Amino acid sequence: MTSHWIIGPGAIGRLLAHSLSPVATVTLVGRGELAERQTLTSPEGKPHTQLLKAVTVEQLLRDAPAPPTSVHITTKAMAAQAALDSLVGVISPTTPVVLWQNGFLAQPRITEAWPGPVLCATTTEGAYVNGETGVVHAGRGHTFIGDLDNRHAELAKCLALQLTNAGLVATAVEDIRRRLWQKLAVNAAINPLVARYRIRNGQLRDRPFRLYVEAVIGEVAGILDKEGIAPPSGAGLEGWRALVWQVVDNTANNRASMFQDVLAGRPTERAAILGPLIDNAKRHQLPCEQLVALDQALESIEAQLS
Repeated sequence: MTSHWIIGPGAIGRLLAHSLSPVATVTLVGRGELAERQTLTSPEGKPHTQLLKAVTVEQLLRDAPAPPTSVHITTKAMAAQAALDSLVGVISPTTPVVLWQNGFLAQPRITEAWPGPVLCATTTEGAYVNGETGVVHAGRGHTFIGDLDNRHAELAKCLALQLTNAGLVATAVEDIRRRLWQKLAVNAAINPLVARYRIRNGQLRDRPFRLYVEAVIGEVAGILDKEGIAPPSGAGLEGWRALVWQVVDNTANNRASMFQDVLAGRPTERAAILGPLIDNAKRHQLPCEQLVALDQALESIEAQLS
């Protein structure tokens, strides 16, 4: 039986732990102690309680358990590198690492730095934490897995199959880089705006927010065109517009993760989502006034909250 260490007991981390536990050995790792008795509420509203092995990083370092088959990093993007660094000396440098972060910041950096295989996952599974002992699987989605250099296709296939058998439908792909950029484009057009104005996703369809979304989409479309990244369907600006507004419609009642971070007084993932776009815009000498303004506004909000 394979063994998985899941670093980061947030929503996706707990959803993975609950799902994989029946088919694999799972250890959920956090900075603080977490109750082992945890409850997953299904999209149909049915609760299921089970015991999950939950430990702290300090306990891992002290007890030196058997090494895992793979390590899943499910922290926020800005904490991913530190989470992996905390395991150096406990796991082999050839251990496969799976990154579940938003944006496109942690993925290329860790892929370059970690000597072992690095897989990247992008998912539309919906989940949110419900207190210290619960996670709600708010909506079923699809997960895509691959590596940036397409050198670990078989490993991606094995993990995708295991996730699918665990109830989380997954597919191994050769174009994970493109899919990560596509998700980043959607996140950039939605998350920073709803976090700045503290609104639900569906309110972006109303004035004046709709105009702000359109302005961001325009900048993002130009940047990704230069990067050779096309929308999933359609072409150019219209393709990106269709994708973003479809996601807004599908998630109208949601509070985006960045909005939740602001409400909770936590740092946001603005650097992972807006940073790569702004950097590439400057490199291509493209306009990015809207993206820069959002980044600065969120930086100010974070400073006030801290």
